[in-house]
Amino acid sequence: MENLDFAASVLHKQFEKGDAYNSLSMPVYNTAAYEFSCAEDMEEAFCGRTPDHVYSRLTNPTVQYFEQRVQEVTKAMSVTAVNSGMAAISNAVMALAWSGCNIVTSPHLFGNTYSFFKFTLAYYGVETRFCDMTNADEVERNIDKNTALLFLEVITNPQLEVANLKSLSTIAGKHGIPLVADTTAIPFNVFSASESGVNIEIISSTKYISGGATSLGGLILDYGTVDYSRSPKLGELSATAGSKSFTFKLKKEILRNLGAYMTPQVAYMQTLGLETMDVRYTRQAATCRELAERMSKLPQIEKVNYTALKDNPFYNISLEQFGEYPGAMFTFDLSSREAAFRFINNLKVIRRATNLFDNKSLAIHPASTIFGTFNDEQRAAMNISQKCIRLSVGLESPDTLFEDIRNSLNNVR
Repeated sequence: MENLDFAASVLHKQFEKGDAYNSLSMPVYNTAAYEFSCAEDMEEAFCGRTPDHVYSRLTNPTVQYFEQRVQEVTKAMSVTAVNSGMAAISNAVMALAWSGCNIVTSPHLFGNTYSFFKFTLAYYGVETRFCDMTNADEVERNIDKNTALLFLEVITNPQLEVANLKSLSTIAGKHGIPLVADTTAIPFNVFSASESGVNIEIISSTKYISGGATSLGGLILDYGTVDYSRSPKLGELSATAGSKSFTFKLKKEILRNLGAYMTPQVAYMQTLGLETMDVRYTRQAATCRELAERMSKLPQIEKVNYTALKDNPFYNISLEQFGEYPGAMFTFDLSSREAAFRFINNLKVIRRATNLFDNKSLAIHPASTIFGTFNDEQRAAMNISQKCIRLSVGLESPDTLFEDIRNSLNNVR
């Protein structure tokens, strides 16, 4: 059949090679290496002239099948699976950046992402220019001939800022650079990054895809929509690789040399998680919205930040880009840091833990944890408040979660 829906496309993607025992699930190929019938075949495979697997740090059948399933439903030109969301960001950036270049991004980023751009890359001669990604003029003023890429989170964590992706895509295209977006907050069963103008999509598959925080993983999706002929790094390569230049650099050099490829065990677990993602997300996102609406009426809460609420400053652009259910995470402010701590300590159902989009609902105080190693001035620049609590909504019922929240608030003195 043609034009299968998301669930059917995920469930019925065929194996590249038939299984000897007709297994319905892709087997886990727990092997480091693969045998060849002759030296000539080994040469062809190692030199990339055949698609045969040679070593599981480079490719593996179980991981490849996971990549192919994601490719099937996203229509990406290529998908590369790595061992964490941060590995996806760092490997993608390493494939695009060079010493002396600059990256334009927002200061409103996940803590480790901000640290990677601000500190780690600086040691290698890469400048990061932080600006307001919701201001197209400011973004364009920061771009010059040495800009390697634009980077942003489609919904920033935990500030929940939403930039206009098509506007940024137009700017990036004008300057011949890729728009790289971390789309972890909104899964690809409801959001098409490529249709919004994203050229390279970064996903922490630890989150929605893994099926309940079973494993760590990351994905790099290349939509093949950038002309790299103007790139100081990939320009020469583009003469032969064209729009595949980024993927070629990533898979043939960066991934091999840094060794961040996903393991077969993780790929198997995340393939199973992918099969149920649509069902889980539908429930989690609906619960999240209902909970945010209920909590916005509670007198003990100063502010609820969720982009589906009509009084949210990003409501219109969020609705346009992500629809009525923009993810399963929101934040809210209490009166003080002390009140936030007491609230978290009083919770009985919601777990005190990091991570997002687990099957269990999770609460965390970002300022003291994810951003705990930054100083007050740095946290202020990133808009991280001491009064803020981040809530990742799981599969519990709205009534159960609301009752836990209300009881906890009633015990905050």
